[in-house]
Amino acid sequence: QGCKNLKHVDLVEGAVLRDTIKAFLLEEWKNDTGREMLAINQILPTTLEGDDYYAVFLCAGGKALVIRMWISSVLGKIVRYKAEH
Repeated sequence: QGCKNLKHVDLVEGAVLRDTIKAFLLEEWKNDTGREMLAINQILPTTLEGDDYYAVFLCAGGKALVIRMWISSVLGKIVRYKAEH
């Protein structure tokens, strides 16, 4: 079934990321990054898994793309806010 049943992401180093976010100086930064961290589990259930056999089999369809974009977004926010820290 490929990624069809993928509905949420459990972070391996979630505690480290949460500690990093807690260390931000501004509450706005904490809230923004926290919302971004939670967003993936609201997006995944309604995201299509892919549109062809190979994309679904390799988990390279819509869900994988959304996860990659989400990771980039979260990391981008963390890097930006740490640089401004």
